[in-house]
Amino acid sequence: MSDKPTLKVAVISDYICPFCYIGYLRLEKLRPHFELAVNWALVEIHPESPTEGKPIEGLGYSTDRLKRMQGDLGELARAEGVELAPHTFTTNSRKALLLAEASKQHGADIFYPLHQRLFESFLVEGHNIGDTRVLETLANECGVPAETVEKAWVDSAYEQRLQQNMAAAVKNGATSTPTFFIGDQQLNGAVSVDALMAAAKKE
Repeated sequence: MSDKPTLKVAVISDYICPFCYIGYLRLEKLRPHFELAVNWALVEIHPESPTEGKPIEGLGYSTDRLKRMQGDLGELARAEGVELAPHTFTTNSRKALLLAEASKQHGADIFYPLHQRLFESFLVEGHNIGDTRVLETLANECGVPAETVEKAWVDSAYEQRLQQNMAAAVKNGATSTPTFFIGDQQLNGAVSVDALMAAAKKE
């Protein structure tokens, strides 16, 4: 039995959000010090995006701002040991989120590999995680049972979870992704490991 203290964290997150991926990598750096009990409250940040994807310019940012954002993101990711793919398109994440929610029933040994691969597939490898075939491949790779994959996209229970996650995010004042809740502390954005650790030590 571990003698590390348990740290309960809730994270508002989406797989198409690069800052969420960086936040996930930073949160994982607390694992040597704490038994992390994380509620990944998955929300869809761009429901208007088509599953076939669309150019990132369609999000309404100016060309200059996009270049600055991509430069900043690249630096943040490299600091965490990750090289992001050129961020040229966004997609609809609903099926990926539903798949992740469905995989939670199989425990951390199934959920976390899929959780990480969904981030990596879109943000590092540049695949479209709005594509059912991509998701089926990732699920198979991570050991998600085929029947779970099938249910993920037709069982209304998982859709309800996404709605509950969004309602909880709104109720608790989360206006961006990622948002971390550690006890009664709210941390917005891909905050530093030091900030996460400081919040954890207050619990």
